[in-house]
Amino acid sequence: MPQPWLVVIDPQNIFASPESAWGSPFFAEAMTKIHSLAEAFGPRVVVTRWLPTADRATAWGDYFAAWPFADVPADDPLYGLVRDAAGLSPRATLDLPTFGKWGPELAAITGPAPHLVLCGVSTDCCVISTALPAADAGAHVRIVADACAGSTAENQAAALHVLGLYPPQITVTDTAAVLAALTR
Repeated sequence: MPQPWLVVIDPQNIFASPESAWGSPFFAEAMTKIHSLAEAFGPRVVVTRWLPTADRATAWGDYFAAWPFADVPADDPLYGLVRDAAGLSPRATLDLPTFGKWGPELAAITGPAPHLVLCGVSTDCCVISTALPAADAGAHVRIVADACAGSTAENQAAALHVLGLYPPQITVTDTAAVLAALTR
C-alpha cells in the first residue's frame, strides 16, 4: 500500500475568524487535531488555499455577488493561512479557485491513485468537494471527522453522513484511528 498523504484543506483566516460570514465555530478545535496529524505525516502533507481568482463571467460572478465581503484580491489577509497553519507542510500551498482541491495539481504531488487523508474546512463545502472527485479518480479517501470543521454542527453532520455513503472509496474516521494506523 502506498504511503498516505495528508491534505489540509483551506486553513485560512476567512474560514477561521468568528467575524467572517464563513468562519467555522469548530475551526480551532479541528486545528489542534490537524497539528497532530501533520506531525505524524511529516513531508507527506499538502496544505491548500481557496483563492477568489475564478472568472467572474462564469457562475462564480453570481457567487461573489452573493458574498461581496469575499470579493477581494487574493493577497488580502482574509485569504492568508492562519498562524497555526504555518509549518504544517514543507511544500508551498496548493492555491486553487475551486471548492474541490482534487485535480491534476494535487495528483502531480500525491500520484494519480493515492491514499488521501483529508481534514480542514469546511466539511460541507471544500472537503466534500475534494473527496468525491478524488474517489471518482480512484483515490482511497479517509475523512478525519474530528479534524474537519463544518460551517455549523448540522452541516458538519450532514456532510459526514453523505461522505459515509461512499465506502470503500471514502471512509470516515478520526484522528486517533489515523495515528494508530500510521504506527502499525
